[in-house]
Amino acid sequence: MNTCSMHRREFVKQSAAVAFSLAASSLAAAESGAMLKAAVIGHTGHGDYGHGLDGILTGRKNIDLVAVADPDDTGRKTAMEKIHAHRSYADYREMLEREKPNLVSVAMRESAHHHEIILACLKAGAHVYSEKPFVTAPKEADELLALADRKQLKIAVAHTMRMSDAMLRLKQGLREGLIGDLVEMRAYGKQDARAGGEDMIVLGSHLFDLMRLYAGNPLGCTARVQQSGRDISRQDRRLVKDNDGYIAGNEVFAHFSFANSVNATFTSAAKLRDTSGHWGIEFYGSKGAMRINCDISPNVFLRRSTGWTGKGKTDTWEPLEAKLVQSPPEHNSGPVGDWLEAVAKEREPECSGRNGAWAVEMVCAVYHAALSKREITFPLKERTHPLA
Repeated sequence: MNTCSMHRREFVKQSAAVAFSLAASSLAAAESGAMLKAAVIGHTGHGDYGHGLDGILTGRKNIDLVAVADPDDTGRKTAMEKIHAHRSYADYREMLEREKPNLVSVAMRESAHHHEIILACLKAGAHVYSEKPFVTAPKEADELLALADRKQLKIAVAHTMRMSDAMLRLKQGLREGLIGDLVEMRAYGKQDARAGGEDMIVLGSHLFDLMRLYAGNPLGCTARVQQSGRDISRQDRRLVKDNDGYIAGNEVFAHFSFANSVNATFTSAAKLRDTSGHWGIEFYGSKGAMRINCDISPNVFLRRSTGWTGKGKTDTWEPLEAKLVQSPPEHNSGPVGDWLEAVAKEREPECSGRNGAWAVEMVCAVYHAALSKREITFPLKERTHPLA
């Protein structure tokens, strides 16, 4: 065996040992109540700090917020003062090298940069809480999740609605048969100026995550994506201000099949905004219906339905009251608290990287199905972005 091969093997072995040691030390620190070092990465003017992801580690017990990284001088100074970080850096790589944080909030909304940044965080031995969308393609998620597994690090993605009390109450109501057997889910994007592909990746990723929460992993997808009344081609791809990778189309109509004969649709078309109303999901069961109106604090409604008569039909949507659910949801520490507990107890977070990866996979499946004009099955065989 030549000397170069021996050196490379020794380097790989030593690197793996160091990575395992860093992960083990952060786990031991979390379990013992010792102080963990935390950092935040954002980019003012390019995804900024998401929906409050700059402040998720501020003021938490046993967490020392050592630094913030942001290439924008003014934004970096503002963020540092806002979250009371000790130091700031223009380059997140330098910050990771010098500070060696145990925890990192990857805060910017521009998911086109998430892969490279999260990869660097994992290589530095840090657990990651990431703004959604997680990444831009399944292949990127595959690499990050595999590395996190090898290094025993925990990734969480900010699909925060899945841990709201309202969502957990709805989940329990479905389990208890409040609307009978679940048959169909109808999801609607916000359908504003971003209607179509941008709506699907930005807000549809939340809806796809919730579909899986209630119905499990999808089995297949068919879709039609159009741009100004015609079916899209790869030439219709474009980038938007908050760069989440390539998108296409201003209208999306997608169908997903799930186990137990459950079907689901996702629609985003600006001309349907007034008809479909607030963005969210409607659940149709064998005995009734429920609806989520999505937001930072989502609301859940139960439909009281009357039969058809010669005078028509009257349906009333009423808030889902806690008393209608027999078994209340278990204690909820919230998405960030759950991620920190997952680090301490060496388990998967509820808002896990794997759940975040599935949402991206469902988005990519819609484009694959639309471009090929055939049903696409899961997991996707083609792991790159279909518009790339």
